[in-house]
Amino acid sequence: MKAHLGEEPWRSGFTKLRSDPHSVAEWHIQGGMFAVVCRETGKNVGNDELARDANAAYQNALMGYLTGQVSHTQKAIAILGAWSRSLKQITGHDKELAAALYGFKLISAAELLHHTETGWGLSEQEVFEAMLRGAILPTIQNFATFANGNWDTACIKTLMAAGVFLDDRALFDKAVTYYKSGSGNGRLTHYIINDTGQCQESGRDQQHVQLGLGHLAEAAEIAWSQGIDLFQADSNRLLKGFEYTAKYNLGHDVSFMRYKDKTGKYDWPTISEQGRGRLRPIFELVWNHYGRRKGLSAPFTKEAAEKLRPEGAAFQADHPGFGTLFFTVG
Repeated sequence: MKAHLGEEPWRSGFTKLRSDPHSVAEWHIQGGMFAVVCRETGKNVGNDELARDANAAYQNALMGYLTGQVSHTQKAIAILGAWSRSLKQITGHDKELAAALYGFKLISAAELLHHTETGWGLSEQEVFEAMLRGAILPTIQNFATFANGNWDTACIKTLMAAGVFLDDRALFDKAVTYYKSGSGNGRLTHYIINDTGQCQESGRDQQHVQLGLGHLAEAAEIAWSQGIDLFQADSNRLLKGFEYTAKYNLGHDVSFMRYKDKTGKYDWPTISEQGRGRLRPIFELVWNHYGRRKGLSAPFTKEAAEKLRPEGAAFQADHPGFGTLFFTVG
């Protein structure tokens, strides 16, 4: 990534990252006073603050590495420190989503800081690790088998990321195993329910189905970096889900089979038009893996990626975003 900043499309992708408000070294830290964060409609406490700070930590860690500007690195370290010293628990109806989505960004920032010359002290890292094990991981360690699949998939990617950062092979393997054979809706073949690529949430709305797919792709990318190929699992089932969803959101007709999910609570008779056409910045990662790394046909995923290029920030803290910069294969 760093080696290509002067070339397209990385240059345009970097402009998107640099111009995002969460990427500035002058970011005002919003945490540091919340021992408990609650995510629940009408009852949020510290939720928005943690989401915004998590984005800022991740993006400043990246900016520090890419630009060499110490102020960005110092800001990322300060954000992690503020939350590490304060956060003890995540609660509320949506606690698994809060822990997984925001935790993923914090862990990603920490992983980058840990492996670069940043001055992030060992004692500070230990405080962060303690917060991670005390506040984030207990909330998601059992996944979210009671919910729509995007909850489960969020837990998968964050547990996998935590396993890498903590050098905890058992935790990493737990997430990999669940990706392939878990009991909930987030398991690969429970989320992408058949070979047409229809997804568990295709009948719900197009925002959430892209959310779940994006998480699965991000988990597969982490595993790829660790020498495990989850992209090819179940005959490239992930690609089928992306092709189906991209095709529908690009305006084409797709087949749909009525499907009751693994909880027995969610049963949509038709594919949903809610959110149709509003593409999320999740397609560059998948196009670059299947289309460029592997040389496979992925026409609708490619078209979706081209339509968004250069990808910008994700909705709230749902995904890494900025996929043109992050995932374009050089």
